[in-house]
Amino acid sequence: MPVQIRKAAVIGSGVMGAQIAAVLANAGIQTLLFDLQPKELSEKESKLGLSLDNAAVKNRYALEAITKLKKMKPAPLGTSEQSKLIRACNLTDDFKKLAEVDWIIEAVVENMSVKQDLFERIEKVKKSSCIVSSNTSGLSIEKMVSTCSDGFKKNFLGIHFFNPPRYLKLVEFIPSNSTDTNIVSDMKTFTEKRLGKTVVLAKDSPNFIANRIGTYGLLLTVQEMGKSGLTVSDVDALTGKLIGRPKSATFRTLDVVGLDTFLHVAKTVYDHTEGKEQELFDPPSFMKKLVENGAIGQKAGKGFYQKVKKDGKSVILAINPETLEYDETTKYQSELIGQTKQIKSLRKRLSFIVSQNSKDAKFIWNLISNVLVYAAEKKDDIADDIYSIDIAMKTGFGWEAGPFEMWDMIGVKETLTKMKESDLTVPAWVDEMIANGFTSFYQNEQYYDEKTKNYVPIPKKDGHYNLTLLKKEKKIFGNDGASLLDIGDDVVLMEMHSPNQSIGLDVLDMIRRSVEEAEKSYKGLVISHQGKNFCVGANLLMILLEAQSDNYEDIEDIIHIFQQTMSKIRYSAKPVVVGAFGMTLGGGVEMSLPAASIHADFETYMGLVETGVGLIPGGGGNKELYLRNLKNAANDVKFDLQNVANKTFETIAMASVSTSALEAQKLNYLGDNDVIIFDKEEIIERSKQTVLTLEKNHYMPPTREPIPVVGETGYATMLLGAKSLHFSGRISEHDLKIAEKLAFVIAGGRVAKGTLVDEQYLLDIEREAFLSLVAEPKTQQRMQHMLMTKKPLRN
Repeated sequence: MPVQIRKAAVIGSGVMGAQIAAVLANAGIQTLLFDLQPKELSEKESKLGLSLDNAAVKNRYALEAITKLKKMKPAPLGTSEQSKLIRACNLTDDFKKLAEVDWIIEAVVENMSVKQDLFERIEKVKKSSCIVSSNTSGLSIEKMVSTCSDGFKKNFLGIHFFNPPRYLKLVEFIPSNSTDTNIVSDMKTFTEKRLGKTVVLAKDSPNFIANRIGTYGLLLTVQEMGKSGLTVSDVDALTGKLIGRPKSATFRTLDVVGLDTFLHVAKTVYDHTEGKEQELFDPPSFMKKLVENGAIGQKAGKGFYQKVKKDGKSVILAINPETLEYDETTKYQSELIGQTKQIKSLRKRLSFIVSQNSKDAKFIWNLISNVLVYAAEKKDDIADDIYSIDIAMKTGFGWEAGPFEMWDMIGVKETLTKMKESDLTVPAWVDEMIANGFTSFYQNEQYYDEKTKNYVPIPKKDGHYNLTLLKKEKKIFGNDGASLLDIGDDVVLMEMHSPNQSIGLDVLDMIRRSVEEAEKSYKGLVISHQGKNFCVGANLLMILLEAQSDNYEDIEDIIHIFQQTMSKIRYSAKPVVVGAFGMTLGGGVEMSLPAASIHADFETYMGLVETGVGLIPGGGGNKELYLRNLKNAANDVKFDLQNVANKTFETIAMASVSTSALEAQKLNYLGDNDVIIFDKEEIIERSKQTVLTLEKNHYMPPTREPIPVVGETGYATMLLGAKSLHFSGRISEHDLKIAEKLAFVIAGGRVAKGTLVDEQYLLDIEREAFLSLVAEPKTQQRMQHMLMTKKPLRN
């Protein structure tokens, strides 16, 4: 029988422990958060007249951690309300409560003896079925439980979350030699499906997979910086997006991680290695000095970088490793960066860089080649296969490609000679692979396995789709913006693939055709894809160019088509289910709200954001959100139509964007018919199953019913707040104009309060308001500024 985790405990309320508790709470799991009992009163507690026997004092550390969770940015909690699922405990009075839980996660100080003592105590109170895990970042799992019973060891394994645990998908599982394989399998399924994580099995070696490779790469970069004469900010300019790494690159990443934490991780490997490898894992003296000086990174306000005020402006300074003084940063003038700026493909970019002979190209080659060889050397020590290493680096360190994928990109055979010319010793198994005719690590959804000396299939999860392959085999029709694919069981998927999945006429045409095809020949339609974000909105550039050319009739036609296409989703005779994730903005929300159901990944950021570019929603979004708020309020005994209008107005006027799917529920972007999913890769399959369930239950689209509106008096009420903000100088005159147009549409125009209007009437006044705003010069300035800078303009 699969494991059931209904209640959990996290021991240690530090940064990681508290945030792991937040991950569990986000998934709806009751969690006990433990820490030590304070030995003395704080100044605040003394002033309140409290004693050490007071419960608030005893649980102080855990209570403070829960309070911090609600204030942290980025937010560990989906909404602050999730903190109610976390209960503060202490390790003295509450230890026996561990007998109530199904899963215990240890996240205390990285000290072997402390952990061993704790596990011996836990064994005496936990129930036999309880699973126990350590969140260690690199200590030996086997050694931790060496003094525990065989029964305890069977249910014990390392489960290493990455920081910040809500946002980084990687969780490394490190079984001991005694861990029950069924426990590993069941917990892997639970962690992937319920917590939405990517689980990789690692071997019980220092720092496991991602930290072993990642720490090596970061220290190597520091070493190469010293040889090259580059500055801290120069290195970050060369080691971020340019080579497929996160924007934070090297030193900004270290500041986020915390230099003290990083040095501790490095020491774990240093203590268990020798020779050249050990030398590299001994950080340079300037890094140790920074820690001594308290310059440990973002949490201390300074590390490799420091933000200061100069002449009233924020200025970023960077450390000079030689003087340990902070200097102003300057944009690195690199010919290589200029040459590669327009190369979007990482494969082509890396190939170009490796082919160059400039100082910057040599610097990058030294970094990449050494990391590739190191990953190949340590393969058997840290993982079962190369695929696990690549997945770990992508989901734990945010690399665009793992080391073996990257090696394929620049050419395995082609780089071997260059590596050997650079005095690198390539592991024999790579030479053997090439000699046997295998010229790449990956091909046709397979990876090279050294044990079998052949390619083996990449593991496939049930219900996970490869849309690239599906498009080749099951495409029904399509255009530049989207394709309609047969995903089996008489269900079709409309996959958007326009730039940033923006909505243009091509996508609108595909929605119309897809709905009609589903109505004619299938059980229903799913709208989703596998890109980074679901949809960033309508094609703003298209609208701006038409406006600048005074083609307002064409704009009206486009908005009319948009509105009618969204209506086709709402009133489709067959169920339409939208699978949303990531940024789901503007038109993306307008496409989602009319669906029979929305299946949203937990990390879905929904918002009607058109006011940020001087507009209001034009694809029916005002009406759809108003209807959702109306439906939600109808069950309230204190129902007030004005409150419904006010809530809709405020949400749209403030361009409110949810910080999670849970918050999207609070904003009514998600409702009773919608589902929150933690495993993003399941969205298409879960959406498909909902289509089948709806169709089996004789799905009927909603009926067209008259809509009550607040009319002119409600319009005046909504504007009161906006006029007050304008009067106080907090919003501009143009902001007020946008608010007036928005309030007019939501109020239903010049009618009496309580008047019943039809949907088309609301769409007509919405379209009229949209057109009047798009003709405004200040709106066009805002649109152009957003397109050029990706930031809103307040004019």
